[in-house]
Amino acid sequence: MVEQPALTGRRFIDVQRAFAAHIRDPEGKPRPAGVEERRMTIYRELVFNNVASLLATNFPVIRQILDDERWEELVRGFFIHHRCTTPLFHEMGQEFLAYLQEARAGNPQDPPFLLELAHYEWVELALDISEDEPDPTLADPNGDLLTGAPVVSPLAWNLSYRFPVHRIGPGRQPNAPPPEPTHLVVYRTRQGQVEFMEINAVTQRLLQLLKEEPAPTGLEALIRIAHELRHPRPGQVIEAGRGLLGDLRRRDILLGTRR
Repeated sequence: MVEQPALTGRRFIDVQRAFAAHIRDPEGKPRPAGVEERRMTIYRELVFNNVASLLATNFPVIRQILDDERWEELVRGFFIHHRCTTPLFHEMGQEFLAYLQEARAGNPQDPPFLLELAHYEWVELALDISEDEPDPTLADPNGDLLTGAPVVSPLAWNLSYRFPVHRIGPGRQPNAPPPEPTHLVVYRTRQGQVEFMEINAVTQRLLQLLKEEPAPTGLEALIRIAHELRHPRPGQVIEAGRGLLGDLRRRDILLGTRR
């Protein structure tokens, strides 16, 4: 048996690049010379299946609504056309989202809601693994939410989508967005559970106002909303807002009032 000479220097780098290119795009890039097909097949399947499995875990609804052929085509496109900027597995979902936003944007083969659904699923993962923790010294959990300035949790994300992404599944796949957008707050509770709350445009506006600087009191924010709505009875807006603020605090979307 004749031993193959060791690869060094530039030749070794070239073989590595050819090896990686073939794993990403086996139909478009030939396998490196000197590597037998049996071994190359093992590497191809191992790498692809591991990434496909990881993405299926991160985006379970997308995996459910796509058949095997379309799912594999989507993952293969990610392999071929996207270059990840992180080696961390838990950030792979963000890389996949970037691929859908950039290289795959507007692909007619994809469901029209694919990008928004992917973002929603990524948000759930991002909040679940986020290392952010609300600072208990910033808010009085029992403060008066009308006279004080309510504090929005950093683990509460205020989002809007064209499609009702939280309702999409194998049995519900809209072909076009409804007339009105979907507003959601996705948040992590003190117990570490990721939850979502469907909200209307008024609640979304309230959460936006509460994050402004200087921070308004709850009453000031509600008066401003009543003025923007040109509501004939501002007191009704304030009374409804009082209950809403309390509900947001019970859900850990609001932490309390600024100390």
